[in-house]
Amino acid sequence: MADVSFFENALGGFAPAKAATPPASAIDTIRFSRHRTIFISDTHLGTRGCKAEALADFLMHNDCETLFLVGDIVDGWQLKRRWYWTEAQNHVVSEILRKVDAGTRVIFVPGNHDEFARDYAGRLFGGIEVINEAIHETADGKRLWVLHGDRFDGVIAYAKWLAHVGDWAYGMALRLNDMLFAARKQLGLPYWSLSAWLKHKVKNAVEYISRFEEIVAREAESRGVDGVVCGHIHHAEIRRIGGVLYHNDGDWVESCSALVEDANGHMEILRWATPPQRCATPVSAAVAGKSKAALIPA
Repeated sequence: MADVSFFENALGGFAPAKAATPPASAIDTIRFSRHRTIFISDTHLGTRGCKAEALADFLMHNDCETLFLVGDIVDGWQLKRRWYWTEAQNHVVSEILRKVDAGTRVIFVPGNHDEFARDYAGRLFGGIEVINEAIHETADGKRLWVLHGDRFDGVIAYAKWLAHVGDWAYGMALRLNDMLFAARKQLGLPYWSLSAWLKHKVKNAVEYISRFEEIVAREAESRGVDGVVCGHIHHAEIRRIGGVLYHNDGDWVESCSALVEDANGHMEILRWATPPQRCATPVSAAVAGKSKAALIPA
């Protein structure tokens, strides 16, 4: 019963059931975008590393018919250790509920940090559908397998205690990120992630990312789908692996990225860390044939 109460609070108890629509003056209509589908994951609400302001801003400026929350939306691991919740994170929940009220279909696919929700797959909470995995059909008829991806992580599957230690160390790195971001902001410099830079420079981390992507793509191919959408590794990317189009929507603690589908089924990655980056050329399926190195986010 305690888990049910925690889950209900995590999905809707932090905000009014009917979230107030922001005033028109708060929305930059020039940058307002409409998508067929939006995929976001690894927001880690309930942690200091969550870039809630950027995420709420993204949700405010981007609408869709279907919104997939692809796991690790609420960080149950952190919240059980120490409660942390900000007004900005409350705003994120309000924006999600606003989309539900406006008719957007919102589908929550739990990850390892919000695995408590997996026991409630098939239910509705605050108008949000909970499902452990899904098949999404794009506008051009492609079938995409949607899942968080932690089941393919050996550390999660076989040594959960080690994953928790790694989560603590990662949290410390993100705190350094925040300090660096504050300093760069004072100097008028754009957002830059120290932890992401380190991750892409360490050989073992690069090999881990590549191995994870290939395993997920191989499993997707065995299921007979055209592609896969996942999160988990905090590495936004679109690339073809064998006969499968692999999509990772990234995260909202480092890259502040989302995967979006337009009315024609075209997929691309949008980055939303700071206003200057909103204008950056997105990574799209059109460049999926390029080398992996060319697609690694800065």
